[in-house]
Amino acid sequence: MSRSINKVTLIGHLGADPEVQALPSGDSVANLSLATSETWTDKPSGETRERTEWHRIVIFGRLAEIVGQSLHSGSRVYAEGKLRARQYQAQDGRERSVAEVVIDSGGTLLMLNGRVAATAQPTRSSPASRRRQTPPRGRAGQIPAPDFDDAIAF
Repeated sequence: MSRSINKVTLIGHLGADPEVQALPSGDSVANLSLATSETWTDKPSGETRERTEWHRIVIFGRLAEIVGQSLHSGSRVYAEGKLRARQYQAQDGRERSVAEVVIDSGGTLLMLNGRVAATAQPTRSSPASRRRQTPPRGRAGQIPAPDFDDAIAF
């Protein structure tokens, strides 16, 4: 069995407004800077510590246009996509490497500040998968409990 999974799930806040650009093909691409933070208590000192990680999110197509209109710096979002590494040549001529979370036709981006920004799920789906794509309801920022099936798959 040689199947693998490339899936990244993040919940955080945008550090800046989305940057939306048009590609030569006419499609849109949006670049986001997403911050995720973790806190812990330092045992020796008893002080609360915090570490913030910054993630590059790249979104393509119609979803990129919607993101540009709906999100802004500080927006809290749920992002689900694929991790992709790429190389490029910087303005100083040096070769650079970057890891990005790419949200395309199989990904999801939800605005957790109260309304859904967009979902990039495929349009053809079964009734069961459509139920899973329904955005969370309830208080803003509240993530519903996962819907686990009782069957154990082996």
